[in-house]
Amino acid sequence: MQRHTVTLDHATDWPGFRTAARALVQANVPPQAVDWRSPADAAEDLFAPEPAASHTLPSPSPDAPPLRVPPDFVHLCEQLILHRDPARFALMYRLLWRMAQGGAEAEAARHDPLDADRMLAHHMVRAVGRDKHKMHAFVRFRPVVEPDGNTLHMAWFEPDHYITVANAGFFIRRFTQMRWAILTPDASVRWDGQQLHTGPGAQRSDAPPPDAGEALWLTYYRHIFNPARLKLNMMKKEMPTRYWHNLPEAALITELAQTAHERSAQMVAAEPTTPRKAIAPLKRPAPQVLP
Repeated sequence: MQRHTVTLDHATDWPGFRTAARALVQANVPPQAVDWRSPADAAEDLFAPEPAASHTLPSPSPDAPPLRVPPDFVHLCEQLILHRDPARFALMYRLLWRMAQGGAEAEAARHDPLDADRMLAHHMVRAVGRDKHKMHAFVRFRPVVEPDGNTLHMAWFEPDHYITVANAGFFIRRFTQMRWAILTPDASVRWDGQQLHTGPGAQRSDAPPPDAGEALWLTYYRHIFNPARLKLNMMKKEMPTRYWHNLPEAALITELAQTAHERSAQMVAAEPTTPRKAIAPLKRPAPQVLP
Protein backbone atom coordinates (compact mmCIF):
# COMPACT_ATOMS: atom_id res chain seq x y z
CA MET A 1 0.00 0.00 0.00
CA GLN A 2 1.43 3.34 -1.04
CA ARG A 3 1.72 5.83 1.79
CA HIS A 4 1.03 9.53 1.43
CA THR A 5 2.45 12.25 3.68
CA VAL A 6 0.70 15.64 3.77
CA THR A 7 2.49 18.55 5.45
CA LEU A 8 0.13 21.47 5.82
CA ASP A 9 1.24 25.09 5.64
CA HIS A 10 0.59 25.76 9.32
CA ALA A 11 -1.00 24.21 12.39
CA THR A 12 -4.54 25.44 11.60
CA ASP A 13 -4.43 25.20 7.80
CA TRP A 14 -8.08 24.29 7.30
CA PRO A 15 -8.20 25.15 3.55
CA GLY A 16 -5.08 23.06 2.95
CA PHE A 17 -6.46 20.11 4.91
CA ARG A 18 -9.79 20.34 3.11
CA THR A 19 -8.17 20.30 -0.34
CA ALA A 20 -5.84 17.41 0.48
CA ALA A 21 -8.52 15.36 2.24
CA ARG A 22 -10.93 15.70 -0.66
CA ALA A 23 -8.26 14.58 -3.14
CA LEU A 24 -7.26 11.60 -1.01
CA VAL A 25 -10.82 10.40 -0.49
CA GLN A 26 -11.60 10.66 -4.20
CA ALA A 27 -8.43 8.67 -4.92
CA ASN A 28 -9.65 5.91 -2.54
CA VAL A 29 -6.71 6.37 -0.15
CA PRO A 30 -7.65 4.83 3.23
CA PRO A 31 -6.85 6.62 6.51
CA GLN A 32 -4.14 4.16 7.51
CA ALA A 33 -2.17 5.10 4.37
CA VAL A 34 -1.98 8.85 5.16
CA ASP A 35 0.41 10.67 7.47
CA TRP A 36 -0.71 14.17 8.42
CA ARG A 37 1.54 16.79 9.94
CA SER A 38 2.03 20.52 10.31
CA PRO A 39 5.46 22.20 9.99
CA ALA A 40 5.77 22.17 13.79
CA ASP A 41 5.05 18.43 13.89
CA ALA A 42 7.58 17.77 11.14
CA ALA A 43 10.25 19.80 12.95
CA GLU A 44 9.80 17.77 16.13
CA ASP A 45 9.69 14.38 14.37
CA LEU A 46 13.18 13.05 13.60
CA PHE A 47 11.71 10.42 11.30
CA ALA A 48 9.46 12.77 9.30
CA PRO A 49 9.69 12.34 5.51
CA GLU A 50 11.21 15.06 3.39
CA PRO A 51 8.72 17.93 2.87
CA ALA A 52 9.33 17.94 -0.90
CA ALA A 53 7.19 14.83 -1.38
CA SER A 54 4.45 15.87 1.03
CA HIS A 55 2.45 18.06 -1.38
CA THR A 56 2.08 15.43 -4.12
CA LEU A 57 -1.59 14.43 -4.09
CA PRO A 58 -2.95 11.45 -6.02
CA SER A 59 -5.29 11.81 -8.97
CA PRO A 60 -8.98 11.07 -8.31
CA SER A 61 -10.31 7.65 -9.19
CA PRO A 62 -12.45 7.57 -12.36
CA ASP A 63 -15.38 6.13 -10.45
CA ALA A 64 -15.02 8.44 -7.43
CA PRO A 65 -18.47 9.62 -6.29
CA PRO A 66 -19.08 13.28 -5.43
CA LEU A 67 -18.10 14.01 -1.83
CA ARG A 68 -20.81 15.60 0.27
CA VAL A 69 -20.76 16.10 4.04
CA PRO A 70 -23.24 17.79 6.40
CA PRO A 71 -22.55 21.44 7.34
CA ASP A 72 -22.23 20.56 11.02
CA PHE A 73 -19.29 18.29 10.20
CA VAL A 74 -17.52 21.17 8.47
CA HIS A 75 -18.12 23.37 11.52
CA LEU A 76 -16.86 20.57 13.79
CA CYS A 77 -13.63 20.30 11.81
CA GLU A 78 -13.10 24.07 11.80
CA GLN A 79 -13.01 23.90 15.61
CA LEU A 80 -11.25 20.55 15.87
CA ILE A 81 -8.28 21.73 13.82
CA LEU A 82 -7.56 24.28 16.58
CA HIS A 83 -6.74 21.47 19.02
CA ARG A 84 -3.05 20.92 19.77
CA ASP A 85 -3.12 17.13 19.46
CA PRO A 86 -1.20 16.14 16.27
CA ALA A 87 -3.68 13.28 15.78
CA ARG A 88 -6.50 15.75 15.01
CA PHE A 89 -5.82 15.62 11.26
CA ALA A 90 -5.98 11.82 11.17
CA LEU A 91 -9.23 11.89 13.16
CA MET A 92 -10.86 14.38 10.79
CA TYR A 93 -9.79 12.40 7.74
CA ARG A 94 -10.95 9.13 9.28
CA LEU A 95 -14.42 10.58 9.85
CA LEU A 96 -14.50 12.01 6.33
CA TRP A 97 -13.41 8.70 4.82
CA ARG A 98 -16.09 6.81 6.70
CA MET A 99 -18.77 9.27 5.57
CA ALA A 100 -17.71 8.76 1.96
CA GLN A 101 -18.06 4.96 2.18
CA GLY A 102 -21.83 5.01 2.54
CA GLY A 103 -23.99 2.49 4.37
CA ALA A 104 -23.99 1.87 8.11
CA GLU A 105 -20.40 3.08 8.50
CA ALA A 106 -21.28 6.48 7.06
CA GLU A 107 -24.44 6.69 9.14
CA ALA A 108 -22.49 6.02 12.34
CA ALA A 109 -19.85 8.62 11.47
CA ARG A 110 -22.56 11.17 10.76
CA HIS A 111 -25.10 10.63 13.52
CA ASP A 112 -24.19 7.98 16.15
CA PRO A 113 -23.51 9.85 19.44
CA LEU A 114 -21.74 6.75 20.81
CA ASP A 115 -19.39 6.34 17.85
CA ALA A 116 -15.81 6.38 19.18
CA ASP A 117 -14.48 8.79 16.56
CA ARG A 118 -17.39 11.18 16.98
CA MET A 119 -17.08 11.10 20.76
CA LEU A 120 -13.37 11.86 20.58
CA ALA A 121 -13.91 14.69 18.11
CA HIS A 122 -16.59 16.34 20.25
CA HIS A 123 -14.45 15.91 23.37
CA MET A 124 -11.56 17.72 21.67
CA VAL A 125 -13.84 20.49 20.40
CA ARG A 126 -15.17 21.04 23.92
CA ALA A 127 -11.57 21.40 25.13
CA VAL A 128 -10.99 24.06 22.47
CA GLY A 129 -14.15 25.85 23.59
CA ARG A 130 -13.03 25.85 27.23
CA ASP A 131 -9.66 27.23 26.20
CA LYS A 132 -11.34 30.06 24.29
CA HIS A 133 -13.44 30.88 27.36
CA LYS A 134 -10.33 30.95 29.57
CA MET A 135 -8.67 33.34 27.15
CA HIS A 136 -11.71 35.64 27.34
CA ALA A 137 -11.45 35.65 31.13
CA PHE A 138 -7.71 35.74 31.79
CA VAL A 139 -6.21 38.12 29.24
CA ARG A 140 -4.80 41.18 31.06
CA PHE A 141 -3.91 44.25 28.99
CA ARG A 142 -1.16 46.71 29.94
CA PRO A 143 -0.83 50.13 28.26
CA VAL A 144 2.30 50.91 26.27
CA VAL A 145 3.04 54.33 24.76
CA GLU A 146 4.37 53.87 21.22
CA PRO A 147 6.88 56.18 19.48
CA ASP A 148 4.04 58.03 17.72
CA GLY A 149 2.52 58.91 21.11
CA ASN A 150 -0.48 56.59 20.80
CA THR A 151 -1.30 54.02 23.47
CA LEU A 152 -1.29 50.33 22.63
CA HIS A 153 -2.73 47.89 25.16
CA MET A 154 -0.70 44.67 25.15
CA ALA A 155 -1.32 41.30 26.77
CA TRP A 156 0.51 37.99 27.08
CA PHE A 157 -1.40 34.69 27.14
CA GLU A 158 -0.43 31.02 26.92
CA PRO A 159 -3.32 29.03 25.41
CA ASP A 160 -3.53 25.26 25.50
CA HIS A 161 -4.58 25.12 21.84
CA TYR A 162 -4.18 27.08 18.60
CA ILE A 163 -6.99 29.54 19.36
CA THR A 164 -5.26 32.94 19.16
CA VAL A 165 -6.34 34.04 15.67
CA ALA A 166 -9.73 32.29 15.85
CA ASN A 167 -10.46 34.02 19.17
CA ALA A 168 -9.52 37.53 18.03
CA GLY A 169 -13.09 38.34 16.98
CA PHE A 170 -14.23 38.33 20.61
CA PHE A 171 -11.70 41.02 21.55
CA ILE A 172 -12.48 43.06 18.44
CA ARG A 173 -16.15 43.16 19.41
CA ARG A 174 -15.41 43.93 23.06
CA PHE A 175 -12.60 46.47 22.56
CA THR A 176 -13.46 47.92 19.17
CA GLN A 177 -12.35 51.46 20.02
CA MET A 178 -9.13 50.37 21.73
CA ARG A 179 -5.83 49.63 20.01
CA TRP A 180 -4.57 46.33 21.40
CA ALA A 181 -2.24 43.40 20.81
CA ILE A 182 -2.25 39.88 22.25
CA LEU A 183 1.01 37.91 22.22
CA THR A 184 1.11 34.12 22.56
CA PRO A 185 3.80 31.49 21.88
CA ASP A 186 1.93 30.34 18.74
CA ALA A 187 0.81 33.60 17.11
CA SER A 188 0.26 37.29 17.71
CA VAL A 189 -2.76 39.44 16.84
CA ARG A 190 -2.98 43.22 16.75
CA TRP A 191 -6.04 45.45 16.31
CA ASP A 192 -5.34 49.00 15.08
CA GLY A 193 -8.94 50.15 15.45
CA GLN A 194 -9.80 49.31 11.86
CA GLN A 195 -8.07 46.07 10.87
CA LEU A 196 -6.73 42.92 12.48
CA HIS A 197 -3.07 42.05 11.86
CA THR A 198 -1.64 38.61 12.55
CA GLY A 199 1.98 37.71 13.15
CA PRO A 200 4.27 34.97 14.45
CA GLY A 201 4.49 33.78 18.02
CA ALA A 202 6.27 35.81 20.69
CA GLN A 203 8.04 35.36 24.01
CA ARG A 204 6.97 36.40 27.49
CA SER A 205 9.74 38.99 27.53
CA ASP A 206 8.11 40.77 24.56
CA ALA A 207 5.14 41.75 26.75
CA PRO A 208 5.35 44.92 28.89
CA PRO A 209 6.20 44.70 32.62
CA PRO A 210 3.76 45.64 35.42
CA ASP A 211 2.81 49.31 35.69
CA ALA A 212 1.21 51.68 38.23
CA GLY A 213 -2.27 50.80 37.00
CA GLU A 214 -1.64 47.18 37.92
CA ALA A 215 -0.73 48.17 41.49
CA LEU A 216 -4.03 50.04 41.70
CA TRP A 217 -5.87 46.95 40.46
CA LEU A 218 -4.20 44.80 43.12
CA THR A 219 -5.26 47.26 45.81
CA TYR A 220 -8.83 47.10 44.55
CA TYR A 221 -8.73 43.29 44.38
CA ARG A 222 -7.47 43.05 47.97
CA HIS A 223 -10.31 45.28 49.24
CA ILE A 224 -13.14 43.48 47.42
CA PHE A 225 -11.93 40.01 48.48
CA ASN A 226 -14.57 38.41 50.71
CA PRO A 227 -12.95 35.75 52.97
CA ALA A 228 -16.35 34.37 54.03
CA ARG A 229 -17.13 33.34 50.45
CA LEU A 230 -13.79 31.74 49.60
CA LYS A 231 -14.09 28.29 47.98
CA LEU A 232 -10.51 27.47 47.01
CA ASN A 233 -11.27 24.22 45.15
CA MET A 234 -13.99 25.88 43.10
CA MET A 235 -11.72 28.81 42.36
CA LYS A 236 -8.97 26.50 41.10
CA LYS A 237 -11.49 24.70 38.92
CA GLU A 238 -12.64 27.93 37.26
CA MET A 239 -9.17 29.53 37.32
CA PRO A 240 -6.65 26.66 36.99
CA THR A 241 -3.28 27.28 38.61
CA ARG A 242 -1.45 27.00 35.27
CA TYR A 243 -2.82 30.47 34.43
CA TRP A 244 -1.78 32.08 37.70
CA HIS A 245 1.73 33.11 36.68
CA ASN A 246 0.22 35.46 34.06
CA LEU A 247 -2.48 36.95 36.32
CA PRO A 248 -1.46 39.94 38.47
CA GLU A 249 -4.06 39.20 41.14
CA ALA A 250 -2.80 35.63 41.54
CA ALA A 251 0.12 36.96 43.58
CA LEU A 252 -2.37 37.81 46.34
CA ILE A 253 -4.36 34.57 46.33
CA THR A 254 -2.06 32.56 48.62
CA GLU A 255 -1.86 35.33 51.21
CA LEU A 256 -5.61 36.07 51.12
CA ALA A 257 -6.50 32.39 51.28
CA GLN A 258 -4.23 31.76 54.29
CA THR A 259 -5.79 34.60 56.27
CA ALA A 260 -9.38 33.99 55.10
CA HIS A 261 -10.38 31.89 58.13
CA GLU A 262 -8.98 34.42 60.61
CA ARG A 263 -10.64 37.35 58.85
CA SER A 264 -13.97 35.50 58.69
CA ALA A 265 -13.81 34.87 62.44
CA GLN A 266 -13.11 38.56 63.05
CA MET A 267 -16.13 39.51 60.94
CA VAL A 268 -18.38 37.17 62.95
CA ALA A 269 -17.04 38.45 66.30
CA ALA A 270 -17.31 42.11 65.39
CA GLU A 271 -20.08 44.22 66.93
CA PRO A 272 -23.05 44.77 64.65
CA THR A 273 -23.23 48.16 63.04
CA THR A 274 -26.32 50.28 62.55
CA PRO A 275 -26.82 51.33 58.97
CA ARG A 276 -27.05 55.01 58.34
CA LYS A 277 -30.52 56.39 57.92
CA ALA A 278 -31.11 57.51 54.40
CA ILE A 279 -31.89 61.20 54.08
CA ALA A 280 -34.99 61.83 52.04
CA PRO A 281 -34.41 64.25 49.18
CA LEU A 282 -35.95 67.71 49.58
CA LYS A 283 -39.20 68.15 47.75
CA ARG A 284 -39.44 71.08 45.47
CA PRO A 285 -42.56 73.23 45.95
CA ALA A 286 -45.12 72.90 43.22
CA PRO A 287 -45.02 75.82 40.76
CA GLN A 288 -47.62 78.55 41.46
CA VAL A 289 -49.95 79.60 38.69
CA LEU A 290 -50.43 83.39 38.76
CA PRO A 291 -53.98 84.61 38.30
